Amino acid sequence: MIQMARTLSPILRLFLKEHGKALTFGALLAAATVLAGIGLLGLSGWFITATAFAGLAAVTAITFDVFAPSAGIRLLAIGRTAARYGERLVTHDATLSVLASLRERLFRGWARPGAAALLRRRPAKLLFRLTADIDALDALYLRVLIPAGVAILSAIAVGLMLGLLDPLFGLVAALWLIATGLAIPVIAGRLALKPSRRRAHAIEALRSRTIDLVAGQTDLLMAGRLAGQRAAVSEADRRLADADDALNRIDSATAAAFGLSSTLILTASLLAVAALSEAGAIGTPAAVFALLTALAATEPFAALRRGALELGRTLIAARRIAPSLAAYDGRQAERPAPPHGMALALTTVTARHAGAARPALSGVTLSVRTGERLAIVGTSGAGKSTLLALIAGELPPESGSCASLTATTLTQRTELFQDTLRGNLTLAAPAATDGALHDALDAAGLRSTVAALPHGLDTRLGEGGAGLSGGQSRRLALARLFLRDTPVWLLDEPTDGLDAATARDVLSRLDAEAHGVTLVIATHIRREAMLADRIAVMDHGRIVAAAMRGTVEFDGILARLRPD
Repeated sequence: MIQMARTLSPILRLFLKEHGKALTFGALLAAATVLAGIGLLGLSGWFITATAFAGLAAVTAITFDVFAPSAGIRLLAIGRTAARYGERLVTHDATLSVLASLRERLFRGWARPGAAALLRRRPAKLLFRLTADIDALDALYLRVLIPAGVAILSAIAVGLMLGLLDPLFGLVAALWLIATGLAIPVIAGRLALKPSRRRAHAIEALRSRTIDLVAGQTDLLMAGRLAGQRAAVSEADRRLADADDALNRIDSATAAAFGLSSTLILTASLLAVAALSEAGAIGTPAAVFALLTALAATEPFAALRRGALELGRTLIAARRIAPSLAAYDGRQAERPAPPHGMALALTTVTARHAGAARPALSGVTLSVRTGERLAIVGTSGAGKSTLLALIAGELPPESGSCASLTATTLTQRTELFQDTLRGNLTLAAPAATDGALHDALDAAGLRSTVAALPHGLDTRLGEGGAGLSGGQSRRLALARLFLRDTPVWLLDEPTDGLDAATARDVLSRLDAEAHGVTLVIATHIRREAMLADRIAVMDHGRIVAAAMRGTVEFDGILARLRPD
């Protein structure tokens, strides 16, 4: 229970901080609904029975007050209906608002340094965080917190109602309701933890493997792995079915336990009111009131049944999401400015990716002058892209100092969105005019292509930039780079995957537009490194050699790179 509270505490704090008043008001309305229902049933039973007995004699029929009880019944009925409507309106609105706040917090958390690399490595899992895990947290308020609070309040209220007839009767009834009504969901929740965890993992595996099967069916077929992938999907589906079966068995046992508890309290109440009636302590109408009140008392606890089964999934979601909920305004921390005349200065920097056992960069010291062009070369995995991520601020240094001017990165992969051409361009410069957009397209060699489109800048692209060729997509990303007014450009293999003619044209346009801009190019291709004034060689996260243009060493490093 203590560990469970620790897991849920960050979520609960956010709930109270963001919409505490609305959540509390919704809980009070839910309690009012349940209490009005219990009171309505008990009072109605008492009124009907008392009216029947009053009608047996003319004297009692004349003196019996039918107006006050009937008014109370009407008030409880109207109040119950209004409270139910208000409770549904307030609780669901508050829940949806809290979930929206959670999604916003997650988006802001993913804007932290290093998040971009994480998104590229595990996009499917992070998507599940945003959908399935967030949706799982609505059960925390609607199916756990509210039903538990309402059930306890109703048990106390029932104890007070029955205590008016006999204090001991009311005390025992309240204690029984609280003990069994909370114990059953707690036990069911603990039993459901493992199946819920297996179910969550099975759903995640099923979705991921199905997406891989659909998206990579051609590659899987050519590799002879199509049948194996189908078997993996079937295995995930089987594990999901096993988890659902286990949860269904727990649900059935919980329902039986609540039924038994309700039967026991109703039987005990019947025996108690019979003894009280025989002793002359209460009359028949009061006995009916007590029985109907006891009958309705277990209803609020039954609402915890679903919440108990959802508790495992909720705990898993809270454990996954909580680390990303720290307040973050989306802005990176201010970096120290490099010395005058320098674009960046790294001093014995060590950095590692999240969860990595070994550092990706070790003791890197590097200085680049303003307007200088530096090529970082090395084999795959040498640390070139990691160095660019460090300079861009996406990867924080573990030790050492990193000072740089504001930088813009052109990554290996062209990131285009399902939006218009204008929308994809204005990501770099939201206030840019159409004239500025056309100038950037012209500089990237794409203006004539866009002008020939029926809708020009308003032409919509498909997912991932579908509708443009690979070369056109790269040119569009290049135009977006030109729109960014930053003193440093970080280019990660900017022409990889392009044909030779397109690559040379892209590089020539980069060369023409980069006057006064500091370039840092991570590459293993000779044509890209030839733009540089200086080359640095990386190996296993360290800079092991460097050479200036015009030296034998520079030409030797170029000669070892992959030809055009």
